[in-house]
Amino acid sequence: MSAAATRTTGQDPLWSVDDHLEDILAGIRPLEPIELQLLDAQGCVLVDDVTVPVSLPPFDNSSMDGYAVRVADVAGASEEFPAVLTVVGDVAAGSAGAMRVGPGEAARIMTGAPLPPGAEAVVPVEWTDGGLGGGPVSGMPARSLSPEGASGQVRVHRPAEARAHVRDKGSDVKAGDLALEAGAVLGPPQIGLLAAIGRGTVRVRPRPRVVVMSTGSELIPPDEELAAGQIYDSNSFALTAAARDAGAIAYRVGAVADDADTLRSTVEDQLVRADLVVTTGGVSVGAYDVVKEALSSVGDEDEPGGGIEFRKLAMQPGKPQGFGSIGPDHTPLLALPGNPVSSYVSFELFVRPAIRTLMGLQEVHRPRVKAVLTADKALTSPEGRRQFLRGKYADGQVTPVGGAGSHLVAALAHADALIVVPEDHTSVEPGAEVEVVLLG
Repeated sequence: MSAAATRTTGQDPLWSVDDHLEDILAGIRPLEPIELQLLDAQGCVLVDDVTVPVSLPPFDNSSMDGYAVRVADVAGASEEFPAVLTVVGDVAAGSAGAMRVGPGEAARIMTGAPLPPGAEAVVPVEWTDGGLGGGPVSGMPARSLSPEGASGQVRVHRPAEARAHVRDKGSDVKAGDLALEAGAVLGPPQIGLLAAIGRGTVRVRPRPRVVVMSTGSELIPPDEELAAGQIYDSNSFALTAAARDAGAIAYRVGAVADDADTLRSTVEDQLVRADLVVTTGGVSVGAYDVVKEALSSVGDEDEPGGGIEFRKLAMQPGKPQGFGSIGPDHTPLLALPGNPVSSYVSFELFVRPAIRTLMGLQEVHRPRVKAVLTADKALTSPEGRRQFLRGKYADGQVTPVGGAGSHLVAALAHADALIVVPEDHTSVEPGAEVEVVLLG
């Protein structure tokens, strides 16, 4: 970890938001690649370029249920003067037969079935009498109910151009084409493409495993009855959900009481399943700030600069922060404040980029845009601190939600952006342009 800070306050170094984030990301490395089955790779980042081994589609095939025909045989066809063709059989999807369509012939063909030799186009079944000798039909009867539909004659009521309703071989992708570039995040369309070109496994960086734990003897789980002095643990739920939203496999640990030995043993127990540990609470200057007490002395003897360092940042909310590595595998640990709004803002600024870096993503930050501030009064901020306020963003405008109080948890549920008041501003007037971090 870096020992540099932007300035001092006369007591402790005061880190800027940017310097703290830079120090965190400098200590985070993308996880090592592994080979995964396709569905297990969902949400992961592709390590290598993937090329197409076989063209898609691999053969000319029909895009409609209808009849494969020669263009000359249906030229000038109409309902009054239909083209009458001899049906030589069925071509179903998956067929591998050598049926051929000759002059005056047609083959009944299903969507996705290979275009038989001799055929030049497909006429939809709705353009025909379906072999029933009447007017246009709306569809084909089931093969099991009407096997005779694969023989006899069919009347075609409209002409067709060459290659009509035919998907050409390689019209989607051709053998040798680049299917996906390294760095792509594998979502449902990408998984589908890999399956379509025959890839059953893929080499990716795995989704990081993130362990989230709250600290505080006053915390109890939801659904339990509150006793005097107790509150519900919301941080571990919010941050676990946020870690999953960022792309991680996240595990929530029940709140740990204010006991240093208990916290140390709990963290050590969780390292076996963690690529990143996130704690919340106990990082300030109080007598019961157990995270600071328990982890300040934790070393990382064979990792130069290792261990957990606690800092003060020039930001509000979220001034107290901790970062370092712990355990035999030098697992990164981020210690966030306990105030729910402070912890969530800190997660967005520091933990989310760390998770995205572990995943191997190139873009690890939330989008930032400029917006016009719509507010009843100026936004004020302590001089020399960057402030992050909850806001609602729409159409280039942003409105504060819940005021400036860092304790307003309910405001988080109605905000989709953070309004950034920079260090060199003590107030921002309504109508001014501000920077906004988009959370949605």
